[in-house]
Amino acid sequence: MIDPSPPAPGKNATRRIGNVLGTRSNWEQLAKFCVVGATGYVVNLAVYYLLLRQAGVHYIPAAVCSFAVAVSNNYVLNRAWTFRVERGNVGAQGWRFFVVSTVSLAANIGLLTVMVAAGTNELAAQAVAIVLVTPLNFVGNKLWSFRPR
Repeated sequence: MIDPSPPAPGKNATRRIGNVLGTRSNWEQLAKFCVVGATGYVVNLAVYYLLLRQAGVHYIPAAVCSFAVAVSNNYVLNRAWTFRVERGNVGAQGWRFFVVSTVSLAANIGLLTVMVAAGTNELAAQAVAIVLVTPLNFVGNKLWSFRPR
């Protein structure tokens, strides 16, 4: 017998995440997202280094500032190249991109803080934290920021 009740909310989200990982075009987008992310990674670490080592800024504010510069770079490049087919309203997509990026920043800061407290060099900890939050960032942007219209 078929159950007529709607699926639980978690099942729909799980199905959507599975769909993101299940098609070639999504893997191609992930590759583009990672290329854009690599440019953002370089921008992030360069700004972080300058603020941390040259300007003497504490590592947390340095991470927040470098994030702001890198997220701007990433939004422009992702909108123009990675998710260009899904272009929607620039303001709405920009706002959603910022929200997803802020969640990723929170995860980044959490990981950065733990690694620095454990004795990892601030620059190395930031490099690792950025890599670790990339999957969260991609899924959030694919499913929400640049979702098909």
